[in-house]
Amino acid sequence: MPSINRWWIAVAGVCLQMALGAAYAWSVFRIPLVKEYGWSIAQVSFTFAIAWFFLGCTSVLGGLWLNRSGPRIVAVVAGLLWGGGVFLASFSAHKLWLLYLSYGVIGGTGLGMGYIVPITVLVKWFPERRGLITGIAVGGFGAGALISAPLAGKLLQSVGLMPTFAYLGIAFGVVAVLSGLFMQVPPHGWKPAGWEPTAAQLSQRSDRDYTLGEALRTWQWWALCGLMSINTTAGLSVVSQAAPMFQELGKVSAVTAATLVGVISIGNGIGRVVWAWISDVTARRTAFFAMYLLQAVLFWTYHYISSPTLLTIVTFVIVMCYGGAYGITPAFAADYFGPRHVGPIFGLMMLPWAFPAAFGPLLFAYLRETTGGYNQALYLIAGMLTIAMILPIIVSPPHGHKLEAESPVETAATGSVA
Repeated sequence: MPSINRWWIAVAGVCLQMALGAAYAWSVFRIPLVKEYGWSIAQVSFTFAIAWFFLGCTSVLGGLWLNRSGPRIVAVVAGLLWGGGVFLASFSAHKLWLLYLSYGVIGGTGLGMGYIVPITVLVKWFPERRGLITGIAVGGFGAGALISAPLAGKLLQSVGLMPTFAYLGIAFGVVAVLSGLFMQVPPHGWKPAGWEPTAAQLSQRSDRDYTLGEALRTWQWWALCGLMSINTTAGLSVVSQAAPMFQELGKVSAVTAATLVGVISIGNGIGRVVWAWISDVTARRTAFFAMYLLQAVLFWTYHYISSPTLLTIVTFVIVMCYGGAYGITPAFAADYFGPRHVGPIFGLMMLPWAFPAAFGPLLFAYLRETTGGYNQALYLIAGMLTIAMILPIIVSPPHGHKLEAESPVETAATGSVA
């Protein structure tokens, strides 16, 4: 590929993430699938769970392949898998197993392999603003449903259920593949003209690049996993119960609660960018500590709130903090382990993330059912966040001798930059 301005790579990365993030619009298909084929809500919803599980499991595969063959081929294959999986779902009428295989397994594999590509590429092109650029990239993933959900709704009305999967699969695949063709990494050690890291930035960055195996032998890798997983547990617990909590605590109707859920979901995308930017201005540790402290205070006091407006504001802030971890953690990983192998290093963090992402909401719902209210569940999350505030205080970058060898892939799959 000819030389290209790094900002065009950033735009392509956001487009790729938006094509993948269209998976957040799955709820649009839930009612039509239940009505047309008689499947239960649980059976239909399990499709989304499969896709997210495979996203968590295959991110590291995408990162390892990216390191070996470059980001472009990984992005293109991921786009074909995601678009192809959605397209194949158009043949799943009365075949629940095929819906699981196509949208869940095949599509979810494409999601995981593709999700890691823009993050890995952009932290290398923007060393001076790692947090902000990864926040923008993953913000694109969170915003994908803003376009795909209304588009899917119109297609469902005009062409029907199964053809909608076909049209969307083609569209997602085309956008993802075309965006993926722009994915390339700069030469190893490249930096913007005239930019030098500040003393504060250097103090929070490792002095060499770690391989995946080396990173796994440091306690810092596990600490970053813990930071993201704990934050995910807290945020998803509220997200998963937002509608009934608005109805029970705020005394609003089901229709109003659904509207408020849509309002707070915007906080997911905003939080990914805002908190990532804050982490650039202050430090990753400081931003995570602030998110934990803010959420702990809100969770301790959440059950006292009865005003629907105040409840919406507080929940919006919690959801912003939930999204914030996805913006900060990739930059955190690049700071602590170097940008060269950040793909597999951050990709593997998505595996332990997958478990609290599923377990947290289930525990929250179980406590609500067994205790008859949300107090115990809210106190549990608040206590967890309060104790976990020690993590961002004690975590610090690992240090060691600089590596001399350059990655042959990174020198081969690069381009000059304006």
